[in-house]
Parts: sequence; structure tokens; C-alpha cells
Amino acid sequence: MSEFKELVQTRRSANKFMIDVPISEQELQEMFNLVKFAPSAFNLQHTHYLAVTDKELKDKVYEAAFKQYKVLTSSAAIVVLGDLEAYHNVGPINEGLLNLGVIDQREFDETVSSVIGMYEDGGDRFKRDEAIRNASLSAMLFMLIAKDKGWDTCPMIGFDPEQLRRELNIPDRYVPAMLITLGKEDTGKKRPRGYRKPVGEFVTFNSF
Repeated sequence: MSEFKELVQTRRSANKFMIDVPISEQELQEMFNLVKFAPSAFNLQHTHYLAVTDKELKDKVYEAAFKQYKVLTSSAAIVVLGDLEAYHNVGPINEGLLNLGVIDQREFDETVSSVIGMYEDGGDRFKRDEAIRNASLSAMLFMLIAKDKGWDTCPMIGFDPEQLRRELNIPDRYVPAMLITLGKEDTGKKRPRGYRKPVGEFVTFNSF
């Protein structure tokens, strides 16, 4: 079995973590230094991570997550945010390519104009969909990176986004896409993996 195949098959959503296992900011930084290579539409890099390791703040996340035990025992609670205004960064993000001569001024101007036009024409719903869509791509990569480094994770949608926003001072430009708890899984009462559909049930080739 290849290392990547093993990584994919051994990653599980951990519902219980070992208590009092700290994780350093340096180790989290190493993970985020890899997750920056996640794909994003037009390379806008919509995702912002809010890594909560402080106990008092994590207790507030626990309250906002309806007192789910895995938040309380996690080493870090990672709030995955999508930037509703990411498209405004299209110019600065592409300036490097312009300065290196990879694209010319015409291509630069057309890219900036078309991306901004697409997001503004799409309206608030499109901006929100894009924020969550791109943040979710990044979050999946983060969980695989964490597993590769010996950490277990669980993606969560069970939380009050507005309470989370208030407690952690999250600016309005960011939409909470999900919460990821991270730690060392307590495997004492680990359940078997849930049913997975065979490929024929979830893949259709060419057309329905």
C-alpha cells in the first residue's frame, strides 16, 4: 500500500481525544505552511484559519459548539473561515507574475477585471458559496496534513456561527465554513468505520 493510500484510509473523524495533550504553535505553523498549497479559484486563497489553543478561549468554542466533548478535550480547535472579499486580492496576488514577466499588463488587467466582475455580478450568494467551497478544499488538505504528522481531526458543523463570531471577534468579511477539532484520538472505545458506498453507487460516467 502506498503511503498516501494508507494516509487516506487511516484518517478518521475522531470523536474523543486524549486529555491535556498540547500542540505547539510551531507545529501548527508547519501544517499551515503546507496547507497554503491547497487549490483555490483564481488562486484567491479564500481560506483563513483561526487556531484556538488557549484554554479559556477553547472553552468559549466549546460553549458555541453546543458543549461537544471533543472540543473540550482537543489540543486545538481550528475555525475554518472563508473570505467573502477574497476577490479584492486578485491584483496583489497577480502582481508577482506581472513583475516577473510571466503575464503582461494586458493579461493582468483582464484577469483583475474579469475576476472582480464575476464575483460582483454573482452577488452575495455566489461570494458565500465560493468562500465555503474554497475553504472546504483547504480544510480537507489540512486534515490530511495533520494525520501525516500524527494528529487526529474531526470536521464539525455543529456550532452556532454567530456565537463563535462574537466570542472570537471574527470580522464580518469571514464566514465560518466549519470547525475542526485536532488532538490525539482516544481509541479506547473506537467504533468501526461507518459504511462506505461502493463506487457504483456514487459515481456516474458521462451522463445520467
